[in-house]
Amino acid sequence: MLKTSKSRRATLRTLALAVLSLPTFIIATPSLAQNFPAHPITMIVGYPPGGSNDIVARIVAPAIGEALGTTIVVENKAGASGMIGAGNVAKAKPDGHTLLLSSVSPVVLSPQTMKKPPFDSMTDFTPINTVGLTPEAVAVGPHLKVKNLKELLELTRSKQVTLASSGAGGLPHLTIELLKQASKGNIVHVPYKGAGPAVTDTLAGHVDGIVMDLPPLYTLIKDKRLNALAVTSDKRVSFLADVPTAQEELPDFNVVNWVGIFAPAKTSPEVVAKIDAAIKKAIARPDIQKQLENVAVVPSVMSDPNAFQNFFGTEFTRWGGVLKAAGVSMSE
Repeated sequence: MLKTSKSRRATLRTLALAVLSLPTFIIATPSLAQNFPAHPITMIVGYPPGGSNDIVARIVAPAIGEALGTTIVVENKAGASGMIGAGNVAKAKPDGHTLLLSSVSPVVLSPQTMKKPPFDSMTDFTPINTVGLTPEAVAVGPHLKVKNLKELLELTRSKQVTLASSGAGGLPHLTIELLKQASKGNIVHVPYKGAGPAVTDTLAGHVDGIVMDLPPLYTLIKDKRLNALAVTSDKRVSFLADVPTAQEELPDFNVVNWVGIFAPAKTSPEVVAKIDAAIKKAIARPDIQKQLENVAVVPSVMSDPNAFQNFFGTEFTRWGGVLKAAGVSMSE
């Protein structure tokens, strides 16, 4: 009887301790979000200083930091087509203090061209929101006498047309593959090692045209050194309003190189919501919008992190199929 009584008291004491500890647990989780940010945030970019991703990061980071009441430090971790930086964020503590700013290639394209990518794009990140997008530009040099995308596609059905890109497996290359499918013509992709050589050879007439993210071509198009036939967004861009969209000739042709912000997987929804609100506040600022447009980036945010998550999954599947159809080989 005594043994039973002692056992009962021990059980009651254990239950009481469990109940007393319960409020502490319940309060502890939200308090992490309430105290966020606890110190400056690091925003990692997977490319060297001066590239498009880096420029966008240095425009938006101070404004997002201001909205959060902290400083955001941009850190460049370049290599492996942006995947080294992305991999750093995938392995970071999921407390919201380490973020990734990335375009399509490091988290959508490059991982699908590797047999053993350093992270799983679908499970190792928490997509928060986009900050901007840039379409691909389809342009030709002054030597090619076509006035619009329709004439270019018609030309490919009567002769070979060479189109340069900044490299195999990137979004410009895949845009060329989609143009091939749409035209059913003779388009030859000529990959270069970077934007500079591709632009130089297009201007010199060594290739007929070029497909590339808009920012490297923006000034050349404005100065009429290249003839822009189309941009691949679903709407014309305000800062090149006279350049038609590819959709005006090819319905449903839509390719954009978006730039988004990601946190590590398992970052709390409360912290994600805070960062999302700060992104929206930053991108709504007219001065930030102007700075982005000056580098040929269209300011753009989605309704919420769930919308970006769904879009990200759709993009991963879509471009995986295009990579496979294009025969882009897998690397180690």
